[in-house]
Amino acid sequence: MKTYPRKKCTICIPFEKSQYDDIFKDTKKFRLHIDDTITRFPEPFPVGIVGGYVMKDIRRSKKLGIGIRRISVAGKDYSVRPSFVMPYMTGFVPDVEKALYLRRFDVPFYGLAHVFGRNPMYWYRMENHLGRNSLVGTTVHRNTLLPEHLVADEKHSHLAGEKSFVATTVAKECILGVAVAENAGEVALTKAYGIFAEEAKSIKPDYKPETVNTDGWAATQKAWMAIFPGILTICCFLHVFIKIRDRAKMKYHEIFLDAASKLWNCYRALNKKSFSQRIRRLVEWCEACSNLPTVILDPIKKLRKNRRLYAAAYDHPGCHRTSNMLDRLMQRMDRHLFSTQYFHGSYATAELNIRGWTLIYNFTPSNPMTIKKYQGKKSPADRLNGFSYHDNWLQNLLISASLKDFRPTP
Repeated sequence: MKTYPRKKCTICIPFEKSQYDDIFKDTKKFRLHIDDTITRFPEPFPVGIVGGYVMKDIRRSKKLGIGIRRISVAGKDYSVRPSFVMPYMTGFVPDVEKALYLRRFDVPFYGLAHVFGRNPMYWYRMENHLGRNSLVGTTVHRNTLLPEHLVADEKHSHLAGEKSFVATTVAKECILGVAVAENAGEVALTKAYGIFAEEAKSIKPDYKPETVNTDGWAATQKAWMAIFPGILTICCFLHVFIKIRDRAKMKYHEIFLDAASKLWNCYRALNKKSFSQRIRRLVEWCEACSNLPTVILDPIKKLRKNRRLYAAAYDHPGCHRTSNMLDRLMQRMDRHLFSTQYFHGSYATAELNIRGWTLIYNFTPSNPMTIKKYQGKKSPADRLNGFSYHDNWLQNLLISASLKDFRPTP
């Protein structure tokens, strides 16, 4: 019989290192700090905390020499870890935060070891440990913020030389789901995208997104409809343009420019009726051009045939008509995978690696111009939630990941 590891029993809450030693020794002060945190940020705690909790013993970490208190909630024991301590007591946040920040830019592990000490495997395991947390539960602080409109696609990759696919789900400029699939078939993609659904439903059991934008791959659409029956799959308009551009831009430059201009004029239609009319006019223009190549004509005819899959977006304000958001994030993922020479080892380690990188991307600060643009909201996760638990990005991540374990359900 297959056994599963126990669920995470560690609560991570904000603490300043300078005050922690005085607080954790004093039961009354420690309880007051927990009570204040529950009032401000209830999300990192188990649901049963509203019924009260019992203070238990103190245990001291042999690795770091720091004391950790435990509490009991509804008969279950939890360790209360301060936010300046890394999971598994592998280090203090001030000692590792800058090194992990550089992983956003894919600085190799041996480079981190050269600058910050330790060894490459220490930093490799540190990043992989982050991947054990739920992407959705960690990134989205409250279930009311779960997105109604998604974008999904597969990133082509390799694992030990074999073809693999990273099923990616994004919304609100955050990567909310990544899973490594063995192939691009319906069964494999249903399993891969199902991890996002499992994580989302763990914080909101009745969660059901309204729409998902895909590139038109039939297996992707079938997978989403199997996971969320009734969800509307919207075809990406940008992929029609890309298909024409890649085949015609260089060889048929002048004709391509005319066709592209008319194609985007269709996209800018204000309603469904106008959209359909402009597509018909575009097809008529194509048929009237005697010298129009098939690499331009065929995709436009296919667009007219499937226009309802594109026009459906007009019935759902706020949905994604193109995959621009996902493409921007996949460019970063592509650079990450290229710098690591893609995946090695097993599917389990590959998934931990890409999940750990994803959380680092979601929580690390963006460039200063982007931060200024969003009135001081530093990271994609901050902008999605509208607030952060801590000014330090790594402590914010660790607090957000409190009790957000990613494990298979027995």
